Amino acid sequence: MPWTNVVIRWVVVILLQILLFNNLQLYGLCQPQIYVLCLLMMPITLPRWADMLVGFALGFLMDILGNSIGVHTAACTLLMFVRQPLISSLVQDAERLTGEISWSSISPDAYIKYVIILICIHQTAVSFLSAWSFHHIWMTLLQIIISSALCIGIVLGYSVIRSKER
Repeated sequence: MPWTNVVIRWVVVILLQILLFNNLQLYGLCQPQIYVLCLLMMPITLPRWADMLVGFALGFLMDILGNSIGVHTAACTLLMFVRQPLISSLVQDAERLTGEISWSSISPDAYIKYVIILICIHQTAVSFLSAWSFHHIWMTLLQIIISSALCIGIVLGYSVIRSKER
């Protein structure tokens, strides 16, 4: 995939996150972080330090644009730390992967597990770091479930539509 397409996709996803999804409020329970789509589709051929650096940079950008203090930086860095070992555990022949992780590059079952696990980890980190307390743990857990479900639906829907276009 040409880098211009990747850059355009990143810009569109980040703008959607900042302008639309950061303003989506459902009684304070729903704020899907769809910008993780950029990290989920990163090429597997990058070295681990580059993955971590890209995750940190995207999280830092989201913290600046979303006026949060390190929440997204920590969550994205955690996501990228877990990503490569997760891919290795889900895909038996991970060494054949040369491009980005997508619906068509690995089996649909493995891709669905990959998306669900990483989005849930990221959303849990964002929610607990934003709450910074276990005082309202049930409300935080409900927020994690609702936001994760909506984000997973959006990411999987985008992935299926994108695979049909190819």
